[in-house]
Amino acid sequence: MSSMPNWEQTITDVSARLKEFGAHSPDTLRGVAMLGNAGNKTNRLDAKTRELIALAVAVTTRCDGCIAFHAAEARKLGITTEEVAEALGVAVNLNAGAAVVYSTHVLDAMDSKSQS
Repeated sequence: MSSMPNWEQTITDVSARLKEFGAHSPDTLRGVAMLGNAGNKTNRLDAKTRELIALAVAVTTRCDGCIAFHAAEARKLGITTEEVAEALGVAVNLNAGAAVVYSTHVLDAMDSKSQS
């Protein structure tokens, strides 16, 4: 089993590589930054809610860099571990639910083989 990531080092490492990536493709990073800041402009959801969503999505997409950056931001915003746990519970539920729903595709595939 691998050891847990060093989250602060992950932020440092990813930031350095993103700086390099930005030198090669600045419009891509500007576009991603624009997407990330879109919620700040409309502010229909508060910053805490957006960070909780980001952490839940980071888990479902298995993005360690996203986890590192958004966990750090969550701490800055005063988000509690209990709030994060609740958001992660939603992510777990959606992953499990998606697997159950997508399982119907297997049944469809099996049925199509028996009918051919």
